[in-house]
Amino acid sequence: MRTAIYPGSFDPLTNGHLDVIQRAAKLFDRVVVAVARNESKHPLFTLEERKRMVERAVRRLPNVEADSFEGLLMDYAQRQSAQAVIRGLRAVSDFEFEFQLALMNRKLNERIETIFMMPKDAYTFLSSRIVKEIASLGGDVTAFVPAHVRTALLAKLRQRPA
Repeated sequence: MRTAIYPGSFDPLTNGHLDVIQRAAKLFDRVVVAVARNESKHPLFTLEERKRMVERAVRRLPNVEADSFEGLLMDYAQRQSAQAVIRGLRAVSDFEFEFQLALMNRKLNERIETIFMMPKDAYTFLSSRIVKEIASLGGDVTAFVPAHVRTALLAKLRQRPA
């Protein structure tokens, strides 16, 4: 079974992420959307909240599952018997960092390939950070995230002190 890991913080999951997930699901027998614990990024949503949002978004994709992990991605990928790691590239500016990461991951485990995927043109500008900023300033994020993510995002922002 060909397994790919699509790692990220997904804080929150966007339609750009979903586009990459759906396309990866056509290429692999099994896709694990791996929500990373990275407290240094100071996520808006907890790890469990982010995982639940991913689970709900992918529930109609039979070969896609959500999970969470901490530690080295290559260790997690090996535990999942993955052959590949999917990384999304929105723009040339993403490439240098992602390229360095891919080379380091190859040093850690040369049996696991990194595959770069670009989202549809309509999502190349989209990032979780931008979505959070738009929502926090009262903008409409309906076109950028699944409906359940929008609801969770607005509820979370209402809870934050001004």
